[in-house]
Amino acid sequence: MRDAEQVTFGGAGLDRAAELRGEEAQARLLADFSARTLVLWRGKVMVEGEAPLGVALRPLGHPVCAAADDPPVFLGRGAEGPIFAVEISAWQPEALDESALGGFLDPTEQRHPEAGGDARFAELRAVMTRLTPVDAELAATAKAVFGWHASHGFCARCGAKSEMSEAGWQRTCGTCAARHFPRTDPVVIMLITHGNSVLLGRSPHWPEGMFSLLAGFVEPGETVEAAVRREVREEAGIAVGRVSYLASQPWPFPASLMLGCRGEALTTEIVLDPVELDAAQWVSRERLLDVMAGRDGSILPARRGAIAHFLLERWLADRLE
Repeated sequence: MRDAEQVTFGGAGLDRAAELRGEEAQARLLADFSARTLVLWRGKVMVEGEAPLGVALRPLGHPVCAAADDPPVFLGRGAEGPIFAVEISAWQPEALDESALGGFLDPTEQRHPEAGGDARFAELRAVMTRLTPVDAELAATAKAVFGWHASHGFCARCGAKSEMSEAGWQRTCGTCAARHFPRTDPVVIMLITHGNSVLLGRSPHWPEGMFSLLAGFVEPGETVEAAVRREVREEAGIAVGRVSYLASQPWPFPASLMLGCRGEALTTEIVLDPVELDAAQWVSRERLLDVMAGRDGSILPARRGAIAHFLLERWLADRLE
């Protein structure tokens, strides 16, 4: 696809400057007066403003960073200097309603008393389409890396506690010296078409009426094309022939790389796997136009910002090439 990198979280061209992740370079960058840091709380990103909305970057010595759980993670070189990220999940907001957190899409926002201005922590999925490509890539990178650190604190070889190293891009075991690197899980997401119709399905945990493209994890020893055919056959009983790659999207919820593909259906009879899908249906191009415009009361489309929405829009506009 010519515009593949226009997908949310893609195409900003962040200079990750991996050559500066060593201790000597990091000591210099951490002392740089121009250095700024992106702040996370429980995976939420600190943002500020409305129109435009942006990530709220603060100096490394800012009071809001005092509660950082771990050393800063170096995200890369920005236009005005080095950019880091910190996670302050140990901070406890006043009157926090824990039951409101962690839903399908958490609408709550939290404000740190030291953050300044209108800065607040927001669920990335709720604000991703309002961020610039640069801010979206910074936020997605930080969320994914800190999510990995939170779930991989111990050495997979010997079980001892590991420590952050290489500016947050490795974990090193002090017992057996094993090195561990951030995990990314490849996931295929499929635009399966048959003539003038596209296959949509809904997972059991999604909001009522929401339908999207089918998706699934790539298994060890499997090609992307084989994963597309297997997942569609397992979930919906549809046989798929030719498969082609379209676009990819980093998806830090928590650590996926979505591989957008197109597949041509060889059969049309749907046989559901009820564990994976509540429902699936073929939707014509004409009906999908109504769905995407909000004129079909029985189907809610995939949310804006997700690669499923991106691919469906371009299929409707005949812009998949």
